[in-house]
Amino acid sequence: MRQYTGIYTSLIVLFMAGCATKGESGNQEVLKSLPVTKLVAKDTMLHRSYVTDIQAVQNVEIRARVNGFLDKIYIDEGQEVKKGQLLFGINDAEYRAELAKAKAVLSNVVAEAKAAALELDRVTLLVDKKVVAASELEVAKARLAAAQAKIDEARSTAGNAEMHLSYTSIRAPFDGIVDRIPLKKGSLISEGTLLTTVSDTREIYAYFNVSETEYLQYNKALAKGDNSYRQVGLVLADGSDYSHSGKIETMEGEFEENTGSIAFRARFPNPSKLLKHGASGKVRLTTEMDSAVIIPQKAVFEMQDKNYVFVVDAANKVKMKNFIPQARFAHFYIVQSGLQPGERIVCEGVRNIRDGIQIAPRAVSMDSLLSL
Repeated sequence: MRQYTGIYTSLIVLFMAGCATKGESGNQEVLKSLPVTKLVAKDTMLHRSYVTDIQAVQNVEIRARVNGFLDKIYIDEGQEVKKGQLLFGINDAEYRAELAKAKAVLSNVVAEAKAAALELDRVTLLVDKKVVAASELEVAKARLAAAQAKIDEARSTAGNAEMHLSYTSIRAPFDGIVDRIPLKKGSLISEGTLLTTVSDTREIYAYFNVSETEYLQYNKALAKGDNSYRQVGLVLADGSDYSHSGKIETMEGEFEENTGSIAFRARFPNPSKLLKHGASGKVRLTTEMDSAVIIPQKAVFEMQDKNYVFVVDAANKVKMKNFIPQARFAHFYIVQSGLQPGERIVCEGVRNIRDGIQIAPRAVSMDSLLSL
């Protein structure tokens, strides 16, 4: 009996020891190992890119101003032309005939006016000698005035005919490059027909839209005398940087109702004529920021339209903290308020943790994150 009692006692001891071991292992929670970075204040360059619409400083449609057949085409598509250079010729036989007729009428009324002037002199002499009544003098003066009015009318008609004749020779309004020529020689055209377009691309305009917040930041910077905001760069459609910098000149007068943005206009030099009217690209604004607190985008999560990060305290426990971003670039935010240099934040894996838990921090420098 004593032997069985000893066996039972041994089993009970082993069972209790096993339960104790299991309880101890259950209380030991495995801590998540997460990357943590310490916030620092750094001087940085903030780059912002905006899709832009590139336009020539001057881009004019060349249209016919009279009816007729297209007789001559003196230029080719893509050709550079000078101001006043002849571009097109419209058959002018009809307009030359109209001008000749108008000039003939003018000569006739000029002759009539001369005759009326001689008649006035003769009547004046006779009135002085009291040969004819004074009323004859008034009649002679009226005839001369009517003849002079006919001269004015005939000169106007001749000038109009000469102007229409000049419209048959179409010239370049300024130095530029010729666009597509849709019509061919011999085509019948009417007044207003599009013949081509001439673009002056020695300089170009780049139009781009910014938000109301960025618009206010721009104006505040200018008010402080910071003209660096005016300087902009241009990224071409293939991703390469344009070799010349531009300058913001002006902006539109009102915000777009649908987007809440406003259009800025920058001017870029184009000495090599690389940029064409209607091209695309991105305008890049570069701003120097002193002592900026930067956090990686992966450290940020949103709740109810607010931005949060997990701050790590001295006991390695995480706590949600709200902050207000000032700007965003690449994969980072610049902090406006809510976070201070020296604070530690979880920089990745924030979706897999909750407020108040303890973690095993794995230190990551901010410089290494910025260099990625």
